[in-house]
Amino acid sequence: MFLGVVLFFDGGLLALGNILFISGLTLIIGPQKTFYFFARKNKLRGTICFFGGILLVFFKRPLIGMIVETFGFLNLFGDFFPVVLTFLRQLPFVGNFLNLPYIRTVVDRIAGTRQSMV
Repeated sequence: MFLGVVLFFDGGLLALGNILFISGLTLIIGPQKTFYFFARKNKLRGTICFFGGILLVFFKRPLIGMIVETFGFLNLFGDFFPVVLTFLRQLPFVGNFLNLPYIRTVVDRIAGTRQSMV
């Protein structure tokens, strides 16, 4: 998918990236858990947008498809951003960068992490 974006939204590479992403997710967590993840009621809007974006990429509308797919991806996987941010803050160089004063507030706001009052 990265090469598809770098090469000005090449439809073939984006479609290949989408297929590999879905198949990789299925291989990692299993077919049943993948189906249940995408079929949850609270994730329905994200699922429709994500797969609708994939269909738009397949039907030669890569720019619009990637925008719709990104919206769906953020709705589906947005709950994982605080976990990823916590992991990144524990890395040696990335953690130091993410803990800089102004960058920390921006990243916390984007990831949706909450500050403790204590």
